[in-house]
Amino acid sequence: MLLAIDMGNTNLTLGLYEGSKLGARWRLSTDMERMADEYGLQILGVLQHSGCSLRQLDGVILSSVVPQVTSRIIQACRQYLDQDPMVISHELKTGLVIRYDNPASVGADRIADAVAVKELYGCPAVVVDFGTATTFNAINSAAEYLGGAIAPGMMIALEALIQRTSKLPTVDLKIPPSPIGGNTIHAIQSGILFGYAGMVEGMVARFKQIIGEDARVIATGGFSEVIATATNVFTHIAPWLTLDGMRILWEMNQTNG
Repeated sequence: MLLAIDMGNTNLTLGLYEGSKLGARWRLSTDMERMADEYGLQILGVLQHSGCSLRQLDGVILSSVVPQVTSRIIQACRQYLDQDPMVISHELKTGLVIRYDNPASVGADRIADAVAVKELYGCPAVVVDFGTATTFNAINSAAEYLGGAIAPGMMIALEALIQRTSKLPTVDLKIPPSPIGGNTIHAIQSGILFGYAGMVEGMVARFKQIIGEDARVIATGGFSEVIATATNVFTHIAPWLTLDGMRILWEMNQTNG
């Protein structure tokens, strides 16, 4: 069994794999103040709740875009899981050629997404990851990771809107009955969700002009299934794509593989 730990700016996502099958998974909140012991006890607790004993655990792989917390997760894995986690970076075997100006600056989650797409869906491809940020990633037909684009995530946009206006309420991010909002709540939902759908369609069109009109378009991340109902630009919806990429990276980088 493999434990995949994806440390994002907002959520800590855990996935437990038995072979290539994703079983139990959890989304926890990222806490910059939490210490290694706290993370260790939390991770150990969810594993025990799922019925997984430490003897069954063959490895741990870590993707982190929060450098100040990365060392705490590594320490927690060593102390509480008796595992030295594989940490994702551009230095791992990926099956891709990373064409970014500075490969070391590519986020670990973006690497995992690109690896998963290449192995599971094929290239060329555009990956749109709806997390704290909305990221666009381009992989061409030669399996070269070219880079992409980074925009504020939908929750960041919504929070900024609420904080900087005096009368607008907080709303749930769900598709409103019509793009033309008949009340303030529906107007905000339309502006965020249909507005982001329009941005995604425009960005994907620009990417396809470069990497090919036949490019697959994959949505992932926490809001992928919601926004997929507002546009038909996606060929695949894969909410757990990052975890799948992490599992593939772990398998590719085993010393006997």
